[in-house]
Amino acid sequence: MHSETRFPATHAVFNQAAPLADTNLLEGNRALQSALAFHAPGLDCAPLHALGATLGSAELQTHARLANIHPPVLHTHDRTGHRTDRVEFHPSYHALMGHAAGAGLHGSPWAAHAGPHAHTRRAAAFMLFTETEPSILCPISMTYAVLPALRGNPAIFEAWAPGLMAQAYDPAFTLFSRKRGLTMGMGMTEKQGGSDVRANTTQATPDGEDAWGRRFTLRGHKWFFSAPMCDAFLVLAQSPAGLSCFFVPRILPDFADPQAAGTVNAIRIQRLKDKLGNHANASSEVEFQDATAWLVGVEGRGVPQILEMGTMTRLDCALGTTGLMRQALSIALHHTAQRQAFGKPLIEQALMRNVLADLAIEAEAACALSMRLAHAFDHGNDPHELLMGRLLTPVAKYWICKRGAAFAQEAMECLGGNGYVEEGGEGTMARIYREMPLNSIWEGAGNIMALDLLRALRKGDAAAALARELAPARAAHPALKRLAASLPARVELMATEIEARRLAQDVALAVQAALLWQTAPRAVAEAFCDSRLAGNWGYSFGTLGAATDFDTILQRATPY
Repeated sequence: MHSETRFPATHAVFNQAAPLADTNLLEGNRALQSALAFHAPGLDCAPLHALGATLGSAELQTHARLANIHPPVLHTHDRTGHRTDRVEFHPSYHALMGHAAGAGLHGSPWAAHAGPHAHTRRAAAFMLFTETEPSILCPISMTYAVLPALRGNPAIFEAWAPGLMAQAYDPAFTLFSRKRGLTMGMGMTEKQGGSDVRANTTQATPDGEDAWGRRFTLRGHKWFFSAPMCDAFLVLAQSPAGLSCFFVPRILPDFADPQAAGTVNAIRIQRLKDKLGNHANASSEVEFQDATAWLVGVEGRGVPQILEMGTMTRLDCALGTTGLMRQALSIALHHTAQRQAFGKPLIEQALMRNVLADLAIEAEAACALSMRLAHAFDHGNDPHELLMGRLLTPVAKYWICKRGAAFAQEAMECLGGNGYVEEGGEGTMARIYREMPLNSIWEGAGNIMALDLLRALRKGDAAAALARELAPARAAHPALKRLAASLPARVELMATEIEARRLAQDVALAVQAALLWQTAPRAVAEAFCDSRLAGNWGYSFGTLGAATDFDTILQRATPY
């Protein structure tokens, strides 16, 4: 009688990592906790902890997945041929929007009762939400950005601000006065101009005056018109006095009969963009066929006004990329702690530890710089903070967003082939990778940010402001001391355009290093300076020096 050979079942599953779910995103994020303690001492973080638990839940992760695999659908006409221009979203999109608005990520920092750290608190919440689902935050971010600009038309601000600040989401396609909460978008770029908005051709023709001020009709187009189901938009168009800013609602009010339902404005959605990522959000091309609009601000001063709004959205680009970095790092740490290779967990392999620690340093530096910028928004009446906000906005947007794509690729590689698959919990990594390039492009790509830094250097004594910013830590490391000493002369010379990217990079690295020495363990700050500033580093992640304190860095980054 022959003995029967036993083989394992063909479909036995072992040595696979369980998904990262049902964790509190704030409690595991020690870098963000340190930034909050440094920039907003005394802030009640209980609501943020509650939000972190909600956003880390399997339920919200499911909503994020469904909102991305069931993208928006455009319906230009109804079955009888009437124009509708509506976008249909999956229910999970609306669920996520409800959570974002409920957490006050859009207009609430501008409310009178918002408190002393409103923008810092909101920045932390925005960063946490990005870990769960970034693309639905586009209309949330734009609402945050446009609210201050609406003060340029007091009548519209009075009518719309309460709904834009309300911590409620209402997807109904109806008149603004009938809704619990409102969102707004922006329309700037056109086919022929892109970032060069002065090349815009959309025409604004005067059409009288009413309760909302000077009225115009718009005829033209917008090549990128994100979140077209928002309740209203701020749009750039050429008026008789030059490029101006206009308020364009989706549904027009009837001032003679305030109880009337209103009529749909002539904003014609031509198609939705087929994008690399950002799938849950509807980005569109539109035409204005004599759409009704109202002037906001001074006629002919649309560019400065739109740039002011761009400052807010650029903050969100930095925050968003930072949140994506953190989520990619958390997934990589979680996976490598469970996955075995060559007799022990991946996270115990020397080279993998180097890669993960390098990613952890990058993510913490991004968090430190992003939250520093948000802090400046809370203290806009302070001359130093006003100047640092102007300087650090293009710097943070440029450098953090530039680092995002390389970061996501390296984090994905930690998962091997599992990270490349669009399925399950680890499928989040593929979604992060596709999302990463967006923040670097949106609201001004790298060259635009570097040039904006040169413009910012002309505002006030930038060299003195940077010296003051770096002073608390400049002596902490020889490489930081050398870099800090070299920056004033370069800033005073304002660099040349050909060197603008390098200057933006070096300002970012210097400020990040100074912040890490004040907020992070010595091991993190020292490794950052040794690698990024002193040159003990290679051309890819995972090239930190052998003397690095990997244990401390990895323990701090662990997402539990």
